[in-house]
Amino acid sequence: MRIIAVAQNTFREAVRDKVFYVLVFFGLATLVGSKALGWISIGQEIKIVKDFSLASVSVFGVLIAIFVGTSLIYKEIDKRTIYTIICRPMARYEFVLGKYLGMALLLGVTTAVLGIVAAAYVAILGGNVDATFFYALVLIYWELLMVTAFATLFSSLTSPILGAIIVFSIYVVGHATGILINLPEHFDNTASKTVLEFMYYIVPNFSNFNVRAEAANDVPVALGYVVWSMVYGAVYTGMLLLLAAVAFENKDV
Repeated sequence: MRIIAVAQNTFREAVRDKVFYVLVFFGLATLVGSKALGWISIGQEIKIVKDFSLASVSVFGVLIAIFVGTSLIYKEIDKRTIYTIICRPMARYEFVLGKYLGMALLLGVTTAVLGIVAAAYVAILGGNVDATFFYALVLIYWELLMVTAFATLFSSLTSPILGAIIVFSIYVVGHATGILINLPEHFDNTASKTVLEFMYYIVPNFSNFNVRAEAANDVPVALGYVVWSMVYGAVYTGMLLLLAAVAFENKDV
């Protein structure tokens, strides 16, 4: 019940954040504006709209997770409201988990709203909204949960600005992990290749959650792949939340 109470309070605070409304507004505007890009590609209008709509849900969801998430715990410390909370019979890990779940709820509502608008828009334009489209939305949300876990971790370690920069950098690198393993031949039998391949298995592989191209081209995606990606995301997220709880437990507040 303590975790649920913190989660509910976090959700209410995040909903009142002006940054959240600005990002949601631009997300919806981008969805509607995707038709303009469709006009550029003759005969590919629906494909462009579907791809751009899903990309908008992903990008603006990530921005919300980063800019709102990295201030979750720091804001409580900065306003000194943290002292009122930790003096109560509540473990610090419960506070961290409650904060995370509140953000997860916010992102769930945001993804659902943007996803429904995107699906309705595609349907109105005469496009096909199949299971792959909804698989793409589910994996986008799962990716956002991982990004939020990173944001929660760095919210307990550093300032929101620095935390946002670090999390965004991790997000960018996580979408380009292929370059760490698909190396030119002159890297063979070198220490650099060993280090880069090791980094490949450590850095989060966000590309596992990207099936937007398949959804845009109506290419079926196996349910097994979706489940595997969700398991991967759940394990990685759990590890990040554990680190966040340990970091906040050892924080001098």
